[in-house]
Amino acid sequence: MKHTAPMNVFAWHRAVTALAALVVAVVFSAIVIGDAAVAQTGGSVPGNALGTTADSEFWRQIRQGESGTVAGANEQAGTLIQSEGDNWRAMRNGPLSKWGGWALFGTVALLSIFFVARGRIKIGAGASGKTMTRFNLFERMSHWLLAVSFIILAVSGLNLLYGRYVFLPLIGADAFGAITLYGKLAHNYVAFGFMAGLFLVFLLWIKENIPNRHDLTWLNQGGGMFNDAHPPAKKFNAGQKMVFWIVIVAGVSISVSGWSLLYPFRYEMIAPTFEWFNWMGFNWVPVDLTAHQEMQYTQLWHAIVALLFIAAIIAHIYIGTLGMEGAFDAMSSGEVDTNWAMEHHSLWAEEEMSEASAKEAPASAAE
Repeated sequence: MKHTAPMNVFAWHRAVTALAALVVAVVFSAIVIGDAAVAQTGGSVPGNALGTTADSEFWRQIRQGESGTVAGANEQAGTLIQSEGDNWRAMRNGPLSKWGGWALFGTVALLSIFFVARGRIKIGAGASGKTMTRFNLFERMSHWLLAVSFIILAVSGLNLLYGRYVFLPLIGADAFGAITLYGKLAHNYVAFGFMAGLFLVFLLWIKENIPNRHDLTWLNQGGGMFNDAHPPAKKFNAGQKMVFWIVIVAGVSISVSGWSLLYPFRYEMIAPTFEWFNWMGFNWVPVDLTAHQEMQYTQLWHAIVALLFIAAIIAHIYIGTLGMEGAFDAMSSGEVDTNWAMEHHSLWAEEEMSEASAKEAPASAAE
């Protein structure tokens, strides 16, 4: 028992020494780290010790998108505020929505005026009662795959852009939220059907949509849209060829941008395009884009092409249904009236009739 007190004194001495060493280490570390922080920032740090930099200037730089450094692998985390987001939102909710709406409204208005002035384009000689095959089943299925998927994509996309202004006040937040959610899911998955239909239509009709000399005659006579003239045309006239190439070019563009939006931050579309613009001499476009800027530009491009695409297809739907007698039969039953074919696609109709006669002649001789 007589050795207990010295041992306790020795233990306390070691504890006090360790605690003192810890305090010294903490203070020394704080001094070193503080000196390093001051060296890096020049004394300008958030709080009450900003040195010669005002607090408002410090946050203004952050607000303008100034980046700092981070220890993690994601360097973009050093940007606290991505200021281009305001520019994207202002463009989307401002000029894009405004002029896109006017484009759609203007298309419908012009078609209405044209219908009132011109009326429905009738079959000049009247229906003959005889028909000929214009599109087979596979061609019609490919067309309707593309058409139906496009309509679903157009309606769901327009809801994302204009729904909050049109439907939300009418049906309420809960119903609008549910419709928009399911519309967004439909938009994402139906897009693959659209791309498949686009590919099939391209393969099926690329050959007949190469421009030829007859297209100039058709365009010179206005395609008979403003008078009763019926310029000669093969399976597709110049107007249909323009629609075909609009569908292919816009469809490919909107598919590529849509793919980038489906898988964000994985595929770049805008930066390589801007680099090509710079190579062509348009040096005013930026090429060093952040990942967020890439997505913002892609979304704007997707919306712009979609709105113009929808306006063009509205005109296509009009002429294929209400605007022209007999035109819808080509994509419903696949059979068109012979007189309709001779008036609107005389060269094609003559070729089809010649081939049919050539096939019938050997059969008649054999009998």
